Amino acid sequence: MSPNTKLYEGKAKILYSTEDPQVLLTVYKDDATAFNAQKKGQIQGKGVINCTITSALLQMLEKNAIPTHYIDCPSSNQMRVKVVKIIPLEVVVRNIAAGSLCRQTGLPEGQILPKPLVEYYLKDDALGDPLLTRDRLFLLNIVTSEQLQILEEMALKINHHLQEFFTRCNITLVDFKLEFGTDSQDKILLADEISPDTCRLWDTTETDPKARVMDKDRFRKDLGDVESAYQRVQQRVLSVLGS
Repeated sequence: MSPNTKLYEGKAKILYSTEDPQVLLTVYKDDATAFNAQKKGQIQGKGVINCTITSALLQMLEKNAIPTHYIDCPSSNQMRVKVVKIIPLEVVVRNIAAGSLCRQTGLPEGQILPKPLVEYYLKDDALGDPLLTRDRLFLLNIVTSEQLQILEEMALKINHHLQEFFTRCNITLVDFKLEFGTDSQDKILLADEISPDTCRLWDTTETDPKARVMDKDRFRKDLGDVESAYQRVQQRVLSVLGS
């Protein structure tokens, strides 16, 4: 395959081939979507911000023995990554009740969970990304029991490191979505991104439920000041990493 061939375009990123068949180029976009792309818009500068935050957090996790697909960033909104076969699951880790967990269970938003909750959603927009039970995971032959154990262990380790890090940023990590893939040796690597697009982040210096939101919920719920919220997350992340 020739380099610079567009391989895939998603809601937030475009993947291109490179001269190395084991390396892809990810270009982060300013496009924003919500509710399975039923709501669309743009967040000015989002591509650069999310690429910067993701790069910083993936490198931090690598230093904490979490294997990722990250290689480097040739420009501000571009990331070179290792080729992986994406596992068709969204692995969601929840520390505080919010979003669909509240809608589906009746738990009040903001209730701290007794322990982190790990959930698995099928990556399928046509089906609405449904929540899967363990038995359904095995029925669909998505992962083996050994792989599922690795995913859960990695998700909880990532949550531990991210919670500690965001606390230093005066940010509460409410919940977040992860994606994983397997390399040519069938090793599971953390893939995709970690950003205000994929995390619920609350400003611990704010008490107002609307003002504290620093993530894509500002876009979903029409809270305004989306760009400035993303910028504040980036500033705090880089400030803590540089301290």
